[in-house]
Amino acid sequence: MKFQTPAFIHRLFPELLWNVPVTDDVIYLTFDDGPHPDITPKVLNILSQFDAKACFFCVGNNVHKYPATFHEVLDAGHLVGNHSYHHINGWRTPDEVYFRDVDACNKLVHARYFRPPYGKIRPSQIKYLKKHYQLVMWSVVSYDYDAGISKEECLNIAIDKTTRGSIVVFHDSVKAEKNLLYALPRYLEHYAKRGYRFEIWE
Repeated sequence: MKFQTPAFIHRLFPELLWNVPVTDDVIYLTFDDGPHPDITPKVLNILSQFDAKACFFCVGNNVHKYPATFHEVLDAGHLVGNHSYHHINGWRTPDEVYFRDVDACNKLVHARYFRPPYGKIRPSQIKYLKKHYQLVMWSVVSYDYDAGISKEECLNIAIDKTTRGSIVVFHDSVKAEKNLLYALPRYLEHYAKRGYRFEIWE
């Protein structure tokens, strides 16, 4: 299992944002697959305890179902991104269908940033979407959604692989809840004690 994206992939697709070049101790947290009316507010509460900002890559269908939760994210000063309307796999989806799904999400989210679900996007999709969005990937995946990984392992993975400028992925989703709610506050505490800040890249 790979917790970091190999450097050669970054070089193959330099138009995608994999990490943020910084000279300060800054980490860029992201949350995929929300909003969720039970889990997202808990994440927002944890982030507020550490004065941490993040980017929430939202699924359009969830924004449609839970608009109040979506607005909680915005009201808390966080960034939002487009994660497609139906959380679809770009490798398995015709380009025009994929583009329509992304556009449907953006009618609700109004974001400048797009992250492909599963990280699966074809070069033809990159070529088109980069005209309209900054395409954001990641440096570190916490694997909080993986039932085969314990909450302690999730925390250790995230801490071990994070470096200055990392874009780190967690998920405000039901299947990630157990690992997320254990790992996130401890991860934030670990890096806050070391003087790191948690910011958005705008």
